[in-house]
Amino acid sequence: MKKIALSLLVVSVSLMAADGAALYKKCAACHGAKAEKKALGKSEVIHTWDSAKIEETLKGYKAGTTNSHGMGALMKGQVASYSDADIAAVATYISGLK
Repeated sequence: MKKIALSLLVVSVSLMAADGAALYKKCAACHGAKAEKKALGKSEVIHTWDSAKIEETLKGYKAGTTNSHGMGALMKGQVASYSDADIAAVATYISGLK
């Protein structure tokens, strides 16, 4: 019985885990499929950033404390619904794009 309960818990957690690729889909319109573009011709190209820098920047946008290249308000709206787990997942996904 314990094995069944543990298996169900693992499956539930896996299903609830944030999907960085799915989360990135709304970012791709401005940043490009591989995060290779300057968003709206203003931002830095982000595919070269490591996940820690991406995560820190996204959290700053969400908190309203980051306004890189005048993109603060726009980016705050984009990441407002992201949880910390979502931010970590999309940061990991972006940093893996090459």
